Amino acid sequence: MPLFQEIDLTTYTGGQIVAIEPGSVAASVGLRAGDELLAVNNNPVEDVIDVQFYAAEEALTLLVRRGDEMLTVEAERDYNQSLGLEFTHPTFDTDIRRCNNLCEFCFVLQMAPRFRRTLYIKDDDYRYSFLFGHYVTLTNLSEHDWWRIENMHLSPLYVSVHVTDLEARRRYLRNKNAPDILAQIRWLGERGIEVHTQIVVTPEVNDGQWLEQSIADLAELWPTVQSVSVVPVGLTKQHKYQMRTHTREEAAVTLDYVESLQSKFLDEFGVRFVYPTDEWFLVTNRPVPPLDAYDGQELHENGLGMVRNFLDEWEEVQKEIGDWRLANANQSPISNLQSLTLVTGKLFAPTLRETAAQFQHLTGANITVQEIKNERLGGTITVAGLLMGADMLEQLKTAELGNLILLPRVMFDHPDRIALDDISPQDVANQLGKPVILADTMGDVWDALIGESQVVYQPGKPAEDSIPLKLLPPDELNSNQHFS
Repeated sequence: MPLFQEIDLTTYTGGQIVAIEPGSVAASVGLRAGDELLAVNNNPVEDVIDVQFYAAEEALTLLVRRGDEMLTVEAERDYNQSLGLEFTHPTFDTDIRRCNNLCEFCFVLQMAPRFRRTLYIKDDDYRYSFLFGHYVTLTNLSEHDWWRIENMHLSPLYVSVHVTDLEARRRYLRNKNAPDILAQIRWLGERGIEVHTQIVVTPEVNDGQWLEQSIADLAELWPTVQSVSVVPVGLTKQHKYQMRTHTREEAAVTLDYVESLQSKFLDEFGVRFVYPTDEWFLVTNRPVPPLDAYDGQELHENGLGMVRNFLDEWEEVQKEIGDWRLANANQSPISNLQSLTLVTGKLFAPTLRETAAQFQHLTGANITVQEIKNERLGGTITVAGLLMGADMLEQLKTAELGNLILLPRVMFDHPDRIALDDISPQDVANQLGKPVILADTMGDVWDALIGESQVVYQPGKPAEDSIPLKLLPPDELNSNQHFS
């Protein structure tokens, strides 16, 4: 089938360019921020995948709209040379493909009311699967989508399987027309496209024999199926159905079973193939596996291996602290900060407290960990990335706070650097009257302590006025004890 029918490019929506990489092909031919890329080598582009695919040639003809003017731009590029375009959005034709399932565990259907509109959009876009590792169900693809997957070789894809039996999967997705996922994966494998899969496990729904059969079915499709991530279901207090989360004992049984399969698959495939996500270990209070247990898989989108990366990075930071102390033996104390407050969710709090105690012993800094309960979504939602700014502010206002507050960066994983309820780090600094820094790792905590943080949100100041902490006088750090 042809990729595109004849269309009128004067009304076609292309990719809005927001930035040009200096020294790139785009810069050399005079493209500008604000231009709209419509076509590459006579192929209209509907997303960045099209741009990457059609711009792989050495000779390029770019059709660009600049205001009311249509421009045809000729360019030459070296093999593997970047085109150098940054777009406002990775997809040009639509915002994002919507999900056509009604899964009872769907987080969107469990959102509390009165948040921003985008939090109620059920996305299921295969393009985001290829570009960013988002997991999709493959239930809403058109013939054109399958054509692109095959001809552009969009590999790997990340697929939410949940259960492989066709009728059971249709019940789980609440989609009576959901296609056979095993047939879809076979089709992908015949075309050399690899797949990473996930199973979100719900007690008494797709666990037990369903889970065993699903993993066995997916293993039959190795090496097309490169991995199976096993994920515990998450339910908010707005959940309207009869599902429930795992008890600690059930989580331990599931974890034991999945780990018992890994040695078998390691012998057969050379990798462990099936991977329990970090939450299983944290809920059961078991140590997370070493890095080599993940076989080099990059599956952080599912929360797999993040805790191990955190702990391994802490090992490196301890060496850095030791080296710094040796090089600055005459400097005492390390900084003018008397105390730091580290904020996190319930799930990660025990790990962070243990690490913070080691950090305090090494540096002499007074470190406290403030665990925040997710009141808006419910106590069963324990990860830091889903914390609400309002919950955090309310609980921090009654807590004993340090001179500097470090918030989990994942809370503000949004282009506008806001939490789920639209509260920003600057809002937190203003309301608590304390400087605020975003942190991922203990390296970020160390940077904060020695004044090397790149961005500090100061009380009463907009974010763009943030300055390095090392430039703050001690009296400014110690005088912000009020709430604004």
